[in-house]
Amino acid sequence: MRENLLVKRVETSKQLRQFIFLPEKIHANHKQWVHPLYFDDKVFFDEKKNDSFLTSDTLMLLAYQDNKAVGRIMGIINKRYNEVHKEKNARFCFLDCYEDIEIAKVLIDEVDQWAKNKGMEKLVGPLGFSDKEPQGMLIEGFDEKVVIATNYNYPWMPLFIERLGFTKEVDLVSYLIQIPEVIPSFLDSIYQRAVRHPDIIIREFTKRKELKPWVVPIFQLINEAYKHIYGFIPLEEKEVVSYAKRYLPILNPHFVKVITDKNEKVIAFVISMPELSDGIRKAKGRLFPFGWFHILNAGKTTKLLTLLLGAVDPKWRGKGLDVILGVQLLKTAVNKGLQNIDSHLILEKNTIMRAECERYNGSVHKKYRIFSKPITQK
Repeated sequence: MRENLLVKRVETSKQLRQFIFLPEKIHANHKQWVHPLYFDDKVFFDEKKNDSFLTSDTLMLLAYQDNKAVGRIMGIINKRYNEVHKEKNARFCFLDCYEDIEIAKVLIDEVDQWAKNKGMEKLVGPLGFSDKEPQGMLIEGFDEKVVIATNYNYPWMPLFIERLGFTKEVDLVSYLIQIPEVIPSFLDSIYQRAVRHPDIIIREFTKRKELKPWVVPIFQLINEAYKHIYGFIPLEEKEVVSYAKRYLPILNPHFVKVITDKNEKVIAFVISMPELSDGIRKAKGRLFPFGWFHILNAGKTTKLLTLLLGAVDPKWRGKGLDVILGVQLLKTAVNKGLQNIDSHLILEKNTIMRAECERYNGSVHKKYRIFSKPITQK
């Protein structure tokens, strides 16, 4: 390590502020980069406010060169995930630094040593507490629009990671889908049959307060439907409440669709939102004094819809519920003047979701990679 390069653990409020705001300095001239929503980051990185810290060991580091912050990284050991999956994995996430591989190396090395001391055997990332945080490093599609809750990095960053000994753990893809003005006849045919099922109720919303009673039931379905997905661990009720507080204020209820059975149990849903990234960039991630206006305006003027979450109860698959959700969403999107859909991140081996996107003539326009390497045991 160079003599003028120093790594410190984040322990003070000043250091935490540096950790949160450092990326906007690193990406100051990066046209595609989008600021995080800082009111959300201040909660997320605060162990007193984020219940995810309760089930994980964590490490937050800053790298300094000549007393200037030049890089950051977070290490996570999700103890609950490791117990369920019989793994000894540590994770790294929120890695950012200037274009200097020595900065990336010293940060990775510190996390590696910390994980080794904790008895871990493999380091994977970028991956946060769960798959609900931004995951993976962009490796293809650097000129495509960045959407909310995804990472964006310079093209040289994954090259640094490979030079530091990491290889592919798993890839994720994002599809771009053009919204048709008229529902294709083959989809409409499936839709018309599916909606006649006597035991289902399609629920749509116009106000956020109408969504609140359905948040916990939606996450209960997520816990069931996502249990085999890479990086996922069932969410506890405290975590569900936390996610609701983070995302309800910015969701547009028109783009949330829920299907229940006759007993009002959620059996399928999709959550999407008009893309806010242009507004967040103009607001520089800050709501005040006028950031809220830019973000609100972006939601009204964007032509892009971003899918965030969706699931069908395993017992109800194959009955056309996915088509009902898709057609209902397309109708709303057309009515609101939207033109394209970003699928968000889909695991490359998730053939069901990939087939769903391709059914709507979607094409892959971005690819992300989660890397891994054995932890140094010297």
